[in-house]
Amino acid sequence: MPPRYPLKAKWYKLMRCPRLGDEITFSYCLQESGVFPCSQIVRCWSAVFDVESFLHKNMTVQDWESFNNTQPKDKVTSMIEIIEAAKRKK
Repeated sequence: MPPRYPLKAKWYKLMRCPRLGDEITFSYCLQESGVFPCSQIVRCWSAVFDVESFLHKNMTVQDWESFNNTQPKDKVTSMIEIIEAAKRKK
């Protein structure tokens, strides 16, 4: 089951995504890989707030371990998945 996060104003802050090359909201980063946050979320957002503590607080121990053991997708794979998801929404 995907983790549930409390709604916060910081969800709508923008950060330039090094993987996608555009500005992305924190809320997108929380669900980028579907079930778990983007594998780069801690690296990207740690300068803005203590994102690692936020994730620890809002994820189960099992989810945290699975999240940390997940291999990040490469940029091309991520872009293809985003395009396919956008096509399905139309």
